[in-house]
Amino acid sequence: MHDTGTGNTAQPSRRTVLAATAGVTAALAAAGPAHAAAPDDSRLRALISRMTLQEKVGQLFVMRVYGHSATAPDQADIDANLKEIGVRTAAELVAKYRVGGIIYFAWAHNTREPHQIADLSNGIQKASLELPRGLPVLISTDQEHGIVARVGRPATLFPGAMAVGAGGSRSDARTLGRIAGRELRAMGIRQDYSPVADVNVNPANPVIGVRSFGADPRAVSALVAAEVAGYQGSGVAATAKHFPGHGDTNVDSHTGFPTITHSRELWEKLDAPPFRAAIAAGIDSIMTAHLMVPALDGSGDPATLSRPILTGILRERLGYDGVVVTDSLGMAGVRSKYGDARVPVLALKAGVDQLLNPPDLDLAWNAVLTAVREGELTEARLDESILRVLRLKSKLGLFRSPYVSQSGVDRAVGTRAHLAAADRIAERTTTLLVNERRLLPLSRRRYPKVLVVGADPASPSGTTGPPTGVLAGALTELGFTATALSTGTAPSAAAIAKAVAAARDADAVVAATYNVTANSSQKALVEQLVATGRPVVAVAIRNPYDVAQLPSVPAVLAAYSWTDVELRAAARVIAGRVKPRGKLPVPVQRADDPEQVLYPIGYGLSY
Repeated sequence: MHDTGTGNTAQPSRRTVLAATAGVTAALAAAGPAHAAAPDDSRLRALISRMTLQEKVGQLFVMRVYGHSATAPDQADIDANLKEIGVRTAAELVAKYRVGGIIYFAWAHNTREPHQIADLSNGIQKASLELPRGLPVLISTDQEHGIVARVGRPATLFPGAMAVGAGGSRSDARTLGRIAGRELRAMGIRQDYSPVADVNVNPANPVIGVRSFGADPRAVSALVAAEVAGYQGSGVAATAKHFPGHGDTNVDSHTGFPTITHSRELWEKLDAPPFRAAIAAGIDSIMTAHLMVPALDGSGDPATLSRPILTGILRERLGYDGVVVTDSLGMAGVRSKYGDARVPVLALKAGVDQLLNPPDLDLAWNAVLTAVREGELTEARLDESILRVLRLKSKLGLFRSPYVSQSGVDRAVGTRAHLAAADRIAERTTTLLVNERRLLPLSRRRYPKVLVVGADPASPSGTTGPPTGVLAGALTELGFTATALSTGTAPSAAAIAKAVAAARDADAVVAATYNVTANSSQKALVEQLVATGRPVVAVAIRNPYDVAQLPSVPAVLAAYSWTDVELRAAARVIAGRVKPRGKLPVPVQRADDPEQVLYPIGYGLSY
């Protein structure tokens, strides 16, 4: 599994480490262990006082970079880096811009497999620490689990937030954070942009949805705090997002500029509690949202650029003094009102500490530099943010121990015990919503031949997929003879006819549904399958709201995601190996009358 083509394959020698970190380590000799209650600010301030203005500006940026290696990426990744950033490699990025952080993405080819990720992290640290006044880099990623994860198999992948919400167990949320944090840290990733603290009260939310723990602010708060404790107990900074709350939008801030119409009073009751809980749990970082909340700031600015929201509410009212990181500055929600050169300056003026992934780093970096030189931003304002970033690096042990080892990867990542824990947690999340005439659990003797049809959205999180194949494979392992027939998220008349014909040769049908709407051809597919007279089990593989559109189906399960771990758990529930224990963490409204609740929060059947 070890990738020898990374250009920095093994952990750097102790001599290299000592030479590279000598200056920094001397400055922090008395800063104490990573778990020390308070880092030594005077020593960190001494480091800041020796930095050039350019180095200070760099510390505020967290940037993407293409490639599996810090020094020897593939040619296609070199080309992409030259085009987007004007450097060839991660090492050149660090040398040119002195960035304080780097964010990993699967699409940037940073996360092929765990040993390579560890090598990439070591290569980035080495490149930065060997520079004059070199500092360790804070490496981050979006590892929410469920439908958003950047590090895939063989790392352990857990159910996503709404599934965990259906399980309702703070212990499970803490275990998830502890194990996931341990694995990330072993690969050199010390900051995770998770958990999502948004309270999802809008079924039409196109961007949060199942990434949220649910619609009840008290339940969401408890699970956010538990996951934070798990991650940070493993030495990884957790990040509550997206402040001041992204749960009631019908616009995706990646592609548009959402407005939250909540009153100040409703915001305090609904959106604020999970962020308060995260702060009480000692959260290391909080991510901003690119959306407008007129009740909190009437200027029309996105929260990311709002001083009343970030300084007035988050810092002063909620008493938060940790790191504030923007959501990606490449998203439309933050770019719609101001140009890319103004955004980073306005974010810093609002109270942000880390500027995440600007579309044009050179433009953004120079804009901040110019703003200081022209007096719009003071150097003291930069120092304030840099101190918070360095405090976090110190707390995470990056000054003391910036490198990771291959043996550490082997000990931590994707171990049998971790994978078993993920399976156990998933089993507690599957939610049974409909079970007419006790169709479930499905009898192998009565229904030996099972047809699995339905939507096969692109596999999230580096899981195996496609969902119909994973379900069919799991059911076969459980003693059925199951075959998969992918019909897609918008099945054609021909695909529906083919599925109906295949259903007549089966004893039972399992249909994977994905965000069914009133006019969806998925609905027509399921109705025609029911009309064959074969028993049909629908598994909602994303939003649990599908059940409202499927009144004729005799059995409906909510799995909350189409990752392997959740699909396998759903198969075990169908087969009766485990009982369904999940309870809806969001209400499901009637399809014909959205004012009426069909299934309330807390609803869930068992056997």
